Amino acid sequence: MNNEDNSVVKRKKKNFRYIIGGDILAENFIFEQSKLLILILVLIVFFISNKYSCMKKLVEVETLREQLKDIKYENLSISAELAFRSRLSQVEKLLKSREIELSISETPAFELHKK
Repeated sequence: MNNEDNSVVKRKKKNFRYIIGGDILAENFIFEQSKLLILILVLIVFFISNKYSCMKKLVEVETLREQLKDIKYENLSISAELAFRSRLSQVEKLLKSREIELSISETPAFELHKK
């Protein structure tokens, strides 16, 4: 019974000092499972790098969405300006301000059809 108590006490004392001191690395279990541990470390690095690249791409997508929104608003304002400047009254004002002698045709336009 005394022998069992010593082993339990040794296990409890070993736990913290055993791990921190590096004695755990000298056991056969670590050497036997070294390939598995290396695989786990490689997978952890892979997952961290994958998450980083995904976050980077998400930031890029958000930036491109903002640029697209800005370009759409710019396109809308330019097309509204074009529609305003191409009105007949605006064209007439521009012609008068530049003193160009053009007038509106009195006869309406017609289409030619092929028979």
